[in-house]
Amino acid sequence: MKARSITLLVLAEIAAMTLWFISSATLADQQGDVVVSAFRSAMLVSGVSAGFVFGALFVAMLGIADRYDPRRVFACAAVMAAVANALVVLIPPGSYLSVALRVFIGFCLAGVYPVGMKIMVGWGKQDRGWLVGLLVGGLTLGSATPHLLSWLGGSDWQQTTLVASGMSLLAAVLVMQTKLGPYHAVQGRINPGVFSIAWTDIRMRRAFLGYLGHVWELYAFWAWVAPAAAASYAMQMDPEQAMEWSKLTAFLAIGVGALLCPFAGRVADRLGKAELTILAMAASGASALLAAAVFGGPPLLVAAVFLIWGLSIIPDSAQFSALIADYSLPELTGSLMSLQTALGFALTIVTVQLTPLVAAWLGWPALFCLLSIGPFVGIVSMWTLTRRHSAQALS
Repeated sequence: MKARSITLLVLAEIAAMTLWFISSATLADQQGDVVVSAFRSAMLVSGVSAGFVFGALFVAMLGIADRYDPRRVFACAAVMAAVANALVVLIPPGSYLSVALRVFIGFCLAGVYPVGMKIMVGWGKQDRGWLVGLLVGGLTLGSATPHLLSWLGGSDWQQTTLVASGMSLLAAVLVMQTKLGPYHAVQGRINPGVFSIAWTDIRMRRAFLGYLGHVWELYAFWAWVAPAAAASYAMQMDPEQAMEWSKLTAFLAIGVGALLCPFAGRVADRLGKAELTILAMAASGASALLAAAVFGGPPLLVAAVFLIWGLSIIPDSAQFSALIADYSLPELTGSLMSLQTALGFALTIVTVQLTPLVAAWLGWPALFCLLSIGPFVGIVSMWTLTRRHSAQALS
């Protein structure tokens, strides 16, 4: 039963999270219908993050993931997001109404990602790093899928958008076939102290800060890797060919991280979750600097660096959430993980919105160097949470 429920949950996560980057994946094709400014283009992407922040805070404050059946919450959220996404094809690309719909989709997805983590951590304690790693692997593959759909669908962005909505509806069906694990706990009433716990517990505070350093680069990379790759490839090949290559590069660069997430979880369960985050952030920060160095070079070299960056940028994400689950009471895990993701995605609004503007001003290489700052801050924050330092603190 455990294996079946976990498998269905991961598949549901993949299908529902396809909606997150469907706008950025089809943006170049939408530009064929109407010119969308760089600022408005960024709003279409960061609007999802903004909606997610409001949704995650809503889930955290009302304890929705801890008080109600999280499977039903997940399913309802996936259905509402699917409907909103389908409506996008009926309105002009880049309009304020389309931005508003993207914000609403983000709000709904707050009932998918952190709520999915609540379901997952109910299935284990000793292998929690592995379990959450599986879920984040699903999120990663789901985030990459829009680029694959766009590549397969060509310039028909409306069809690609509707396929993504269909996948989200499928997610609702899949999650309702899962069971809740033996470690699932229910909160009887709203606990307003959940926010103070996140600040007063120094371990949680450092895990929250480490997560902020992690997402500083993560969603900026995921959202804009296709335009960045296209700009680099266009220095060596025909612009139209560069565009097609960039779609495939984006799918592979984001999706490849999904392969490493579960195995990174196994390593984290054995060696330490904080240790794993430090190793991953060191690798992703170095990859950002390497991407700056090779930008505009041979396309295969640039693609390889983007793949390495994508491989190293996501495996630590699950462990920040797993640490919060370890440090919190079982009945508060859903609220605290929702709060953690809300703060993280509030930061991504800034990074996703500013990324194309900074790239246009300073160039993509300089932008990549700025993104490397986040992992450095995250490493400093997580250092005292390693098993060695925690043991020294207790002795």
